[in-house]
Formats: sequence, C-alpha cells, structure tokens
Amino acid sequence: KRRLNALGPGGLSRERAGFEVRDVHPSHYGRMCPIETPEGPNIGLIGSLASYGRINPFGFIETPYRKVVEGQVTDDVDYLTADEEDRFVIAQANAPLSDDFRFEENRVLVRRRGGEVDYVPGSDVDYMDVSPRQMVSVATAMIPFLEHDDANRALMGANMMRQAVPLIKSESPLVGTGMEYRSAVDAGDVVKAEKDGVVQEVSADYITTANDDGTYITYRLAKFSRSNQGTSVNQKVIVNEGDRIIEGQVLADGPATQNGEMALG
Repeated sequence: KRRLNALGPGGLSRERAGFEVRDVHPSHYGRMCPIETPEGPNIGLIGSLASYGRINPFGFIETPYRKVVEGQVTDDVDYLTADEEDRFVIAQANAPLSDDFRFEENRVLVRRRGGEVDYVPGSDVDYMDVSPRQMVSVATAMIPFLEHDDANRALMGANMMRQAVPLIKSESPLVGTGMEYRSAVDAGDVVKAEKDGVVQEVSADYITTANDDGTYITYRLAKFSRSNQGTSVNQKVIVNEGDRIIEGQVLADGPATQNGEMALG
C-alpha cells in the first residue's frame, strides 16, 4: 500500500490533531498527494504517496527533478527531500521548451522557498519537474481532466477508485490519462514476459515461451483464487501460440485489467 499515516505510536491522536496538521503544505509537493485522503475524522492525517515519490534510507520522502544547467534542461534527474528543495528555483513540467531544451519564454513560472510562485529568467532556474502528475497519487492521476475538477469532488473520485470491485468482463476506459498501463503492470496483477521470444504453448493456467537465448519459461497463472477482499483473482491469457513477444510485454491479464491496462469495476 502507498499510504502515509500520521496516527499510531509516536504520532498524533485523532482528537489532538488540529486543522494545521491536516492541511496541505508546500512540502507535500511531489511527495504526498494533496487530493487523496479519507473524508471524516481521519482527513489529512492519512495520505497517499505521490506518483513519483520514494522513501530514502533515512525515512524522508524524495521527489525527482530534472537538472537545469544555464537555462538548458538536461536529462539528469536528482531526487530531493523537502528541505533540499527549498534551496532551489524549480520550473513546472509543462514549461514550453525549444528543440535544444531551453526555455522558450523569457520569464518562466517557478516556485521557490516556502511555495512562493514567481516569474524568473530561464537562466535563474535550477530544476524542473519531471511530470505534471508528480504532485498527485496514482489514483488521482487516473482521473481525466483532473485540473477541471473541484478538489473536493476529485477527492471523492480518487477514494472511490480504491473501492472498485473487479468485473467479470473488464473494460479499460475509453478516456484515460496514460497512467492505466503503468499502474496495472506495476501492481503485479498481470503476467509479464521476462525475455524476448515466441509463445510456444498456451493453456488456461500456464503459458510457455521459447526465448531467443534458447531457454524456455513457463508462466503459471492464478485461477479463481480468493483475494484478501473476498473477490476472485483470475488471470486470463491475451497472447496466442506463435506470437512474437518482447521483454516486459503483458502475456496475461489479471483481475480489473484489459490488455494490460487498468480497467476498474
């Protein structure tokens, strides 16, 4: 689970926590989702890890930024904690760039210490966000046109996504955000090819592949096993015998996925 909790041993109690603790803070950016949190007594005390956030060896949450050198955006990515980020001037992920990765506009919209917003010349920028969805959680990032929604209703949408039950016949959304494939594959519900090769044998409960390096792999599928939520976990083959496959390709759908894409109930 990607949940962040302020309760429990050494933490707060629901009764003691005031408004200030529960509120969204500039340091949450790219680390903790400002949208996904429970309604009710736990609001703001339980949160969700942002899409690109990770926990460093010291237990601090870091978020990635692209380095900007003398106005030119590089592909070097640095993970920064909230206190490190305060020292830098950071541009948005959707700031327009020219073909040589320089800022097109003379004045670039940035944030600096304490969440202050400002316009500065491109040469003054230190870092740039890696993606427009790095500030929100995976569930929130799967809401299409999130920026046109009221925050309170988006909170309800993100929370209800977690309550979806797998359908017998999954259908992936016609309008998505590009997060559907990544979230389904990273959740581990689907079966992925470990190596390039050809599908040799397909059955209801296993797939055998003949790989280009001369080895064979048999992938076993989960068949109608029970999940912790009491729903059925059933993996269905989506490749045929003789199909050419590449490493990382989805071979079998899990519950709530279609063709390797998230398809919630």
